[in-house]
Amino acid sequence: MAILAAFMVPHPPMIVPEVGRGSEAQIEKTTRAYEQVADEIAALKPETIIITSPHTTMYMDYFHISPGSTADGSFAAFRAGSVRFHETYDEELVAQIECLADVHDLSAGTLGEREPALDHGTMVPLWFIRQKYTDFKIVRIGLSGLPLTDHYKLGEVICQAVEETGRRAVFIASGDLSHKLQDYGPYGFADEGPQYDARIMDVCGRAAFDELFDFSDGFCEKAAECGHRSFTIMAGAFDGIAVKATQLSHEDVTGVGYGICTFYPQGKDDGRHFLKQYLEAQEAELTAQRAQSDAYVRLARASLESYIRTGKTICVPNDLPEEMTQKRAGAFVSIHKQGKLRGCIGTIQPTTECVAEEIIQNAISASTKDPRFDAITEDELKWLEINVDVLGEPEDIDSAAQLDVKRYGVIVSKGFKRGLLLPDLEGVDTVEDQVAIAMQKAGIAPGTKVKLQRFEVIRHT
Repeated sequence: MAILAAFMVPHPPMIVPEVGRGSEAQIEKTTRAYEQVADEIAALKPETIIITSPHTTMYMDYFHISPGSTADGSFAAFRAGSVRFHETYDEELVAQIECLADVHDLSAGTLGEREPALDHGTMVPLWFIRQKYTDFKIVRIGLSGLPLTDHYKLGEVICQAVEETGRRAVFIASGDLSHKLQDYGPYGFADEGPQYDARIMDVCGRAAFDELFDFSDGFCEKAAECGHRSFTIMAGAFDGIAVKATQLSHEDVTGVGYGICTFYPQGKDDGRHFLKQYLEAQEAELTAQRAQSDAYVRLARASLESYIRTGKTICVPNDLPEEMTQKRAGAFVSIHKQGKLRGCIGTIQPTTECVAEEIIQNAISASTKDPRFDAITEDELKWLEINVDVLGEPEDIDSAAQLDVKRYGVIVSKGFKRGLLLPDLEGVDTVEDQVAIAMQKAGIAPGTKVKLQRFEVIRHT
């Protein structure tokens, strides 16, 4: 049996009267929409409610599914300890999701639970639902730092597990929208805030789930959104299915966006296999990009592909431009996969006889020795985007006023500690951010007086 319906809902604790103590009146429109969602779920009489929450256990490279038979929670952290929950998990469905994730090589399961208590991203929707309907179990799933494509894939796995267990199931995609909608809000204002809310309400209001992939990490981060990955898992649960979407409400009066939409399946639709379509388009785009790459990037790709496939380091080819074999310089190799950083290592000063050798060595290091990531595997190679930055000579500067985040990279030093950040990086918009990140990379405490250097790069794509 396919998922009966899905609901995109926010999770402001203040909407619960015992927490809000009158302030919930500010978001009355959201409350009314939430009550309609609860009525619709009660009418569907699901056996299981699957809830994806940004506030349960989360890992960068793993989807955590809450284990065990039961879980408890309360709003004690919000001064309303009398509002309590005791929920029963659908252990059979959890086991089937975990099994299918393994079959589909998706990093998901019940390992590594850090906090068994229910989180507010789960409890707020349950509070509304339990006013109208109580005869159900739950499955609680966290988000991850994995690409949106993996979140969508998890939704496909969830749908398959529901079908194979025959469950009458409803999906709750819990997530607030932007947290940067008003100057007076708790997180301030950013232009990307209202832009995000307008886009996501339009996309979800049309069930145009393919467009969820078009939201870049940098844009989502600047908007300080909460639920995008939750919504993407939900979208995957409707892969290949026509969906009737209804937008019930959107409010931003607190500086945080609260959006509610409902989604009902309407039968199979082969035109809505959005992950397959997205990956095919991306593969074609990457193939075209590789054909246009210059000698620097081609060399970096040849180096890492050879090493990953054979364990062998290539020699400097004979057909390279003279500048690559006669010049010495530091170089960084940056690798991205599906919009996310997958490895970046380089040298500030030259360590080899020429730029070409520098690129060969740093491409291997970036793909296999970046301590932040597992080594790249052979099946990932076709999805990689590679950039090479050749560094100019660093020059000492007196203050951060002599930096330009788009033009110059920065090197910060204090004793033996040194950190570098390249110029013109997505999400790094101010000199203050640039210096702070470089200091963090160096392990230098904020506020420490540091030596500053700047450098220019020639970026090859």
